[in-house]
Amino acid sequence: MTVHRMPAAEVAVSVELVRRLLDEQHPDLAGLPIEVAANGWDNLVCRLGEELLVRLPRRALAAALVAHEQRWLPELAGRLPLPVPAPVRVGQPAARYPWSWSIVPYFPGRIAADAAPGDPWSAAAALGGFLDALHAPAPAEAPVNPHRGIPLAARAESVLTRLTHLDPADRAAALRIWEAAAAAPAWDGPPLWLHGDLHPANILVEGGRVSAVIDFGDLTSGDPATDLSVAWMLFTAEQRAALRRAYGRADDATWERARGWALALSLVFLTHSADNPLMRGIGERTFRAVLD
Repeated sequence: MTVHRMPAAEVAVSVELVRRLLDEQHPDLAGLPIEVAANGWDNLVCRLGEELLVRLPRRALAAALVAHEQRWLPELAGRLPLPVPAPVRVGQPAARYPWSWSIVPYFPGRIAADAAPGDPWSAAAALGGFLDALHAPAPAEAPVNPHRGIPLAARAESVLTRLTHLDPADRAAALRIWEAAAAAPAWDGPPLWLHGDLHPANILVEGGRVSAVIDFGDLTSGDPATDLSVAWMLFTAEQRAALRRAYGRADDATWERARGWALALSLVFLTHSADNPLMRGIGERTFRAVLD
C-alpha cells in the first residue's frame, strides 16, 4: 500500500508563535510555561501551565473546524457523561497568524492508543454510554462534514481504490466486508450529533479507565455509524457487543455500516501515516479487527 505523509502545515506554528499570541490577546496567561504536547494533522497543541492547552490550527481546513468547536462544544458539554475540551478562551486572527484559535482545559491521562484501558469491558460501556448521550438530533444549523456522517456509498470510490493496494488475500476479505456494509440500509433517521473523528488517539485513559474524549474538530451531524466504528478500533468482538449494549439503539444495519466505516477509516489511517507511527498502528489494529 502506498503510504503518504500527513498534510503539511500551511502556516508555521510554534511555541514562539503561541507565546506572541498570548502576549497580545491573553496577557494574564502569557507567563505560564508552554511546551508542545502534539503536532497533528490539523493542530499544534501546546500545554499551557498545569490546567490548560492551546490549540492552534496549522492549515485552513482545520481553522474552520476550530470554529465549530468554539460554537457548539460548550452547548454539548453539559449533557455528556465524560469531560470534553470545551474552549474556555478564544483567540483571534493576528498579524502573524490568520485564524481563530482556542484555549481549552487540560485533562490528565494518556491517549488510549498508547495506554489501553485496564478494564476494556468498562471502557466499552463508558464509550457506548457517551455516544448514546452525544447522538441526539442536531439542529439544522449544525456543521456538515463532507467526509464523515455521510452515506457509505460516498466513500466507495476511495475505499475501492485503496483496496487495490492490499495483499490479495486481505483484499478479498476486505472487499466482502465492504460490500456487505455498503448493501446495508442507509441511515433514515434525523441527522445526529457526531464526534466525527472518534479513534484511540482522541480518547483519554486515566487510572485505567476512560476519562475524557478530546479533539472535536470534526464535530458534525449525520449517520451515527461513523462514530460507532470506534468499536473496532479498541475492542474484541465480545467487548464490541458490550459497547453496543451500552449504546442501546444500534440496529443491525447501523452496526453493519459501522463496520464498513471502521474499514474505510483504517485504510485512511494506513495510507496517510508515513511519518505518523501512532496513526499507522491504529490503522493496522482496526483493519485486523474488521477482518477477524
